[in-house]
Amino acid sequence: MSQSHFSVKTPGQFSTAINIMTFTTIWPAATAQEMQDQVSEPLEKRMQELTWYDRSETYTRPGFAFTQLWLKDSIPPQAVPEEIYQARKKLWDESAKLPRGVVGPLVNDEFGDVTFTLYALKARGVPQRELVREAEQVRNRLLRVPGVKKVVIIGERPERIFVNFSQERLANLGIAPREVFAALNDQNLLTPAGSIESRGPQIQVRLDGAFDEIAKIGDTPIVANGRTIKLSDVAEITRGYEDPATFLIRHQGEPALELGVVMKDRYNGLQLGEDLDKEADAIASDLPLGLSFTKITDQSVNIEEAYGEFMLKFFVALIVVIAISLLSLGWRVGVVVAAAVPLTLAGVFIIMLATGRDFDRMTLGALILSLGLLVDDAIIIIEAMVVKMEEGVDRITASTWAWGHTAAPMLAGTLLTAIGLMPVGFAKSSAGEYAGNIFWVVMFALLTSWVVAVVFTPYIGVKLLPNIAKIEGGHEKIYGTPHYQRLRRFIGSIVARNKTVMLVVGGLFVVAVLGLGLVQQQFFPVSDRPEVLVEVQMPEGTGIEATSAAAATVEAWVRKQPEAKIVTTYIGQGAPRFVLNISPELPDPSFAKIVVLTENAKQREALKHRMREAVAAGLAPQARVRVTQIVFGPPFPFPVAFRVSGPDVEQVRQLADKVRDVMVATPSLRQVNADWGERAPAVHFVIDQDRLNAIGLTTRDVAEQLQTLLTGVTVTV
Repeated sequence: MSQSHFSVKTPGQFSTAINIMTFTTIWPAATAQEMQDQVSEPLEKRMQELTWYDRSETYTRPGFAFTQLWLKDSIPPQAVPEEIYQARKKLWDESAKLPRGVVGPLVNDEFGDVTFTLYALKARGVPQRELVREAEQVRNRLLRVPGVKKVVIIGERPERIFVNFSQERLANLGIAPREVFAALNDQNLLTPAGSIESRGPQIQVRLDGAFDEIAKIGDTPIVANGRTIKLSDVAEITRGYEDPATFLIRHQGEPALELGVVMKDRYNGLQLGEDLDKEADAIASDLPLGLSFTKITDQSVNIEEAYGEFMLKFFVALIVVIAISLLSLGWRVGVVVAAAVPLTLAGVFIIMLATGRDFDRMTLGALILSLGLLVDDAIIIIEAMVVKMEEGVDRITASTWAWGHTAAPMLAGTLLTAIGLMPVGFAKSSAGEYAGNIFWVVMFALLTSWVVAVVFTPYIGVKLLPNIAKIEGGHEKIYGTPHYQRLRRFIGSIVARNKTVMLVVGGLFVVAVLGLGLVQQQFFPVSDRPEVLVEVQMPEGTGIEATSAAAATVEAWVRKQPEAKIVTTYIGQGAPRFVLNISPELPDPSFAKIVVLTENAKQREALKHRMREAVAAGLAPQARVRVTQIVFGPPFPFPVAFRVSGPDVEQVRQLADKVRDVMVATPSLRQVNADWGERAPAVHFVIDQDRLNAIGLTTRDVAEQLQTLLTGVTVTV
């Protein structure tokens, strides 16, 4: 098999369609309740018209609403793109009916993209705008690597120009803030100025005046009481970044940008890993002094480990099969049986390639599971041939007899074994799509081994089996050995006592069913990936600076631990999807996530348990800290989740509290979380509209004035 023709995927990175779409809506002046009633609810109702609609969940904050749309688990993977397209159309149609001033909905239908490799770009003391320029150049170089689908810059903090003026000084000059806003916006507005028709080309007219440097902003004329002054006379103009920030990243305790590389579909992950390593080394050597470009996660490492594990187990199994066959059956007979394994695997690989199945964790596991079953049919065929040759039959007649008498029973046994896994292959759910290849690959292997046994094994046996001398006495002599006679008498006694045997078997079956309840039941086991995931959740409404400080406390403790190799902190939202099994958390200034890379699963477990003890001892008492790891299977935030819904908010909260109390009282639960956090504080002003109108102001004037004083206003772009 040539790797250039086969796609070796990330263990855990399957060709599954993520049936989740997210969209964001913004309405700066709205409360959380207004966002829910006037924006989110109409959009969610339109989503219910989708053919494969399952549910939608919306998280609202003042001015923002984040909605996740789930399609049904039973949706065919090929139908997901069309359903996402229909969702986009319905959202676009409904957006025209939303209140004035609503921005969006802004749709993210690439929510399921898995980042193949993450890089951190950082430099102590370098302004982020310069770091972003370097990141753009690095991105362009990475995009030229074969197999790269796209490269995303993560953690960029938008640059802003701040105009800070004194309200008292403006009042003395008789200038309203709105006049300053209008002057800035009018000068920076791009407006068509027409064109000139000539005998040659059409000449476009362009007006100079748009802002391209801070000095021009300061020179903006402001008219006050019949005289004109410069904006710099009444305001201080500075360059900075989005304040407050919406998303921050720290790598090894220092601010950083990340570049996430997404692999093309069905590309060879091992080859991409090698090419990226070469390009990353070249990029690091070309960067200016003081900038560092380091790798955070690399899926090709996991691919190589899983692929190497499969090849090791494959060769061990092959050696064991060959050794046992040679020792028990003889040299030539053993070679005939052992040849069935590579022949079967070659056929399975061809079928996988033809059906679009790649090497991933499930297919590799299914192949390893099948290794012990691949020689059964070949042993039956070759043993039947040897027995007939010992009876004096020539090898061609013996091979014909073996095929005619064993092919149908072996096929029935093969199909029966495959049918046992059929529910996994045909399950109409995300779990079925995730694990379905177990059934298909095992079925391919079993059917191929049957074809090899009934077609190739007899032919190879005719060519390679030695001349076996006829045993006088025929069938009676061949099967007259003491071991065989003892086995025959034992089976005969079981058949004679069939009722007793049935009762014993039935009793053992009941004991097995009862004992099943004592076994830990987990369809998808804990992953062997070495990452530890730490979630830091502050009270609802907490600003990002306070969240960053709490995360820094946890981060500092983690970095002191000997198991922690790489520590990356994401503040304001979750980490990018660097493996299919995780789902990135939505933007939230009160949330932070820390991803800790350890050396192996043993170190991960040690750090995880020690950290849970530190959290229980009060590591960050101001936050709710959860320490966990990656689990195989479709992404889900918690092992057990209950949803409480209803029209009355207060009643929903009361019922949710009761459910939470029951869960807290359950001894087997370690931590209970609720996605409805504490109520955020708010200040309400009651305005006397009559007095406001008497002095010539409106509610809008008051709101703009408060917004300017407290938070600031975006004037122009």
